[in-house]
Amino acid sequence: MGGTLLNLVSELHQSTPRRYLERMNDDKVHCMERAREYSIDYWDGERRFGYGGYRYIPGRWRPVAESLVARYNLTNDSSILDVGCGKAFLLAELKLLLPKLRIAGFDISSHGISEAREAVREQLFLHRAEDPYPYKDNSFDLVISLACLHNLPLPQLSSALKEIRRVGRERYIMVESYRNNEELFNLQCWALTAETFLTPDEWIWFFDQMGYCGDYEFIFFN
Repeated sequence: MGGTLLNLVSELHQSTPRRYLERMNDDKVHCMERAREYSIDYWDGERRFGYGGYRYIPGRWRPVAESLVARYNLTNDSSILDVGCGKAFLLAELKLLLPKLRIAGFDISSHGISEAREAVREQLFLHRAEDPYPYKDNSFDLVISLACLHNLPLPQLSSALKEIRRVGRERYIMVESYRNNEELFNLQCWALTAETFLTPDEWIWFFDQMGYCGDYEFIFFN
């Protein structure tokens, strides 16, 4: 496996407080069903259904965007695809840094895309991560996917990784993981949409089996 373990998003992830037991005890099956519609409730409804209001905060994603630019030597002549882009706030920050950067992003949530920043919304479309991407091989200098792929069961996850590998010259993905029983418990309490729960070693083994040789990051719930 040729990818590198990165640390681009973990600090931002850890800055959000989470009440694990409260979520687990709050009619969680019902909340999971609502969350998996990926509609307004998931993004901008009550916290029990998802983000509890996922709004653009100027500069919040800027450190991640700057890290991507530095890591992958992105310029105004580069191209990037975001798989599972949601509201595409990271793409918006990248465009502020590199106004001529060619971007594209897709998600299964029409509400997420409709709430994207106007500067990037026209480059976004509805699509599933596991379905064939409408691009030729090596169409993008970089393909990213943050907090999306663990929401797929293994067969669909396999398909998504192969497409990410196919259309990107370089790749970076971030997924949820756990290192011990406490983190597994917290993850199982908190996750509303996740289908795949793996340790870092299991993720890396799976990446290798799928021929994925891009960079990766794990976020933990501790």
